[in-house]
Amino acid sequence: MTEQQEKFMQRAIELAQKGMDNNDGGPFGAVIVKDGKIIAEGNNKVTSTNDPTAHAEVVAIRNACKELGSFQLEGCELYTSCEPCPMCLGAIYWARPNTIYYGCSREDAADVGFDDQFIYDEIGRDMSERGIPISQSMREQALEVFKNWKIKEDKAEY
Repeated sequence: MTEQQEKFMQRAIELAQKGMDNNDGGPFGAVIVKDGKIIAEGNNKVTSTNDPTAHAEVVAIRNACKELGSFQLEGCELYTSCEPCPMCLGAIYWARPNTIYYGCSREDAADVGFDDQFIYDEIGRDMSERGIPISQSMREQALEVFKNWKIKEDKAEY
C-alpha cells in the first residue's frame, strides 16, 4: 500500500471510531476515492437512522454516486475499515468501483459481535431450506413488467 492509500485507509478507520463514539451505529467506516481525492465518506448509521442497510460502505456509495451524478463508481477506489458484509459486497459490485481495500477481516468482525456467516450460509442453501421462508408467486404478472422493460426504448442500462 502506498503512503497515500494508507491515508485513505486511516480515514476510513477514523470514521469508524467517530461513528461509534457518536452512537451512529457499529464501528465501521468507508471512503471512496477518485483521482487521488476522497469524494465521499460514510460510517455505519444503522441504529441512528433505524435503517438496516445504512452500513458504512452503502452510505459512502450513496454519497459518492450523488457527488458524481452517476450510479457507477468507475475509476474509484473504496477503502473500508472492515471486509464488506454480503449486502455491502453486493452493493459494491453493482456500483463497480475499480478496487476495494479493507482493514479488519470478517472473522475480526465476528469476534466483536458482527458475525455474517449465517448470511453466507443462507445464500448457499436451497430456498426451501432457508431460515426465512421464501416463495414465488404471481410470476406471470410480474413478468409483464420485465417484458415492458425489455422493449422500453428510453431505458438507462446498468
